Amino acid sequence: MSKRFNFKQFSISMDGCGMPVSTDGVLLGAWADASDCHDILDIGCGTGLLSLMLAQRFPRAIITAIDIDETAVKTTKDNVQQSPWQDRVSVLDADATAWEPDHRFEHVVCNPPYFTSGVQASSEQRATARHHDTLSHQALVKAIDRVLVTGGAASLILPVYEGENLIELASGIGLGCRHKVSVKSTPAKPASRLLIRLQKGLDANYRGDSTELVIQEGGKYTPEFVALTRDFYLKM
Repeated sequence: MSKRFNFKQFSISMDGCGMPVSTDGVLLGAWADASDCHDILDIGCGTGLLSLMLAQRFPRAIITAIDIDETAVKTTKDNVQQSPWQDRVSVLDADATAWEPDHRFEHVVCNPPYFTSGVQASSEQRATARHHDTLSHQALVKAIDRVLVTGGAASLILPVYEGENLIELASGIGLGCRHKVSVKSTPAKPASRLLIRLQKGLDANYRGDSTELVIQEGGKYTPEFVALTRDFYLKM
């Protein structure tokens, strides 16, 4: 029986994919600002969640989704075909580190593999999705730089330590950090994730805005989290 996660305007089948729908992915898809963009690239599309969220939010956008895993590509294609936006989302089996598109993109979105050490997941697909042996963060920022137009942006989500390291790697090749959001599960806990917006062409010493997002307080979702995700979650 197919495992599906239902949103307000589309649903996601997670059959055979390394990573299920997660709060990380929903946060990134709801936060990424591609409002003035026509061409968007989703690197490591997984189930296609980010591509479909951006298709819903930005009705003018044409989205290309790529993944190195054949099962993920098939799952994304199936999810796109069952969505209202199949005419605006194309899905390719491609390695971001070697792929040469025929045009550059105005925005890149990526929920990248993030573990840089430790024990890998037992499932091969889950290990690929979670551990950066198959896509190092240095290779990722180089790939993003290669496919972005000058002035274009990339939106990512990572754990705090890995996110800060990626920001440093990116700044070294001309992808400055325009904005980052420290995500906390509750007010009392330290931030567990960073939402990151990089921009091609920013000075290496540029340090953009830093803000904070708390997901829950007093056992309830915060107004900020509800406002960010209400167009997607059925429960909001």
